[in-house]
Amino acid sequence: MDYCFRSLTPTSVFIFFLAILLSSFSFTCTVAYDAVDPNGNITIKCDIVSWTPDGYVAVVTMYNFQQYRNIGPPGWTLSWTWAKKEIIWSMMGGQTTDQGDCSKYKSAPPHCCKKNPTIIDLLPGTPYNQQIANCCKGGVINSWAQDPNNYASAFQLSVGSAGNSNKTIKLPKNFMLLAPGPGYTCGPAVVGKPTKFVTPDGKRVTIAMMTWNVICTYSQHLAGKLLD
Repeated sequence: MDYCFRSLTPTSVFIFFLAILLSSFSFTCTVAYDAVDPNGNITIKCDIVSWTPDGYVAVVTMYNFQQYRNIGPPGWTLSWTWAKKEIIWSMMGGQTTDQGDCSKYKSAPPHCCKKNPTIIDLLPGTPYNQQIANCCKGGVINSWAQDPNNYASAFQLSVGSAGNSNKTIKLPKNFMLLAPGPGYTCGPAVVGKPTKFVTPDGKRVTIAMMTWNVICTYSQHLAGKLLD
């Protein structure tokens, strides 16, 4: 081995070690790579639609921008970690799996007081007064390429103890998506251009107070590793 390196020029040795380094880097990147749909993702968008005395009302929408990978039964599960001491006063179109300890609220306890709430979709047949658009499919979402009219799922939540301005809100972190099994890796929440909403008659446009997005990508390698 020592003889072989003595016979190489400094440039050849540099190229040799560079090739090893790049191959190792490429192997690491495959952990977040889906060979079936390398450009697909699930985008989670949160639109704050109004302020409240101690927080805000937001609509969270998940878009399945994958080509072929649907989210089948028993559906998606979404969780995150609050940045401060936020609570969820109420929800429509979805619910948390655990209320947590809300004992300090005596008269009207919140829907959820957990630091890291876990959200699931409501089932078909949910009463209309608990629904919003694109909700209540049991967590099932088709892919954008296969069903462009049915590739989104949404829920609404009223958040308290959060601050009620763009300057006082802290974005949630540690987003995790199960759909329904493992394999997705979610990036951080990133503030984007506020969403514009058009009324059904097309005569009025409103704009979200604030919008942030989270991108989740799938890896078969990661899914297999977690299931082992």
